[in-house]
Amino acid sequence: MDADHTEIRRAQATDAAEMARLAGELGYPMSSAEMTRRLAQLLPDAHHYIVVVASGARLWGWMHVERRFSLEGGDRAELMGLVVDAGARRRGFGRELVDVAENWTLAQGLSSITVRSNAARELSHPFYVSLGYSRSKTQHVYTKPVANLTGEAP
Repeated sequence: MDADHTEIRRAQATDAAEMARLAGELGYPMSSAEMTRRLAQLLPDAHHYIVVVASGARLWGWMHVERRFSLEGGDRAELMGLVVDAGARRRGFGRELVDVAENWTLAQGLSSITVRSNAARELSHPFYVSLGYSRSKTQHVYTKPVANLTGEAP
């Protein structure tokens, strides 16, 4: 594995297979076709910024940050996803990807960025603290398939 000759660049549709592989490492398995569909929707949207750490066709990581607006939070950035290949961790790629997200946030004229980290991802919590992030709240997330609202089976 050669993770030494890398570049950080904007994600492209041709990155879908590698991004899907990495999403599986993050615990969100999906097909290359599904990642292609999602990238087709997100890449042209100026509220989303997605970058990859690439070495040729091989990806060592990706990051997705979104500009969000809500009644309670106003205008802000949220780091929606960050993953580094298990074989390339502790080489600074995660830190570099977060730097890119923070710089994009500043370029958007925003003053803060939020990241949510699952309580079960215990190794990621000290990572974010080491970058200057502080825990602002703990929450529960509830999901309900909307098909249940119509009486249909999920």
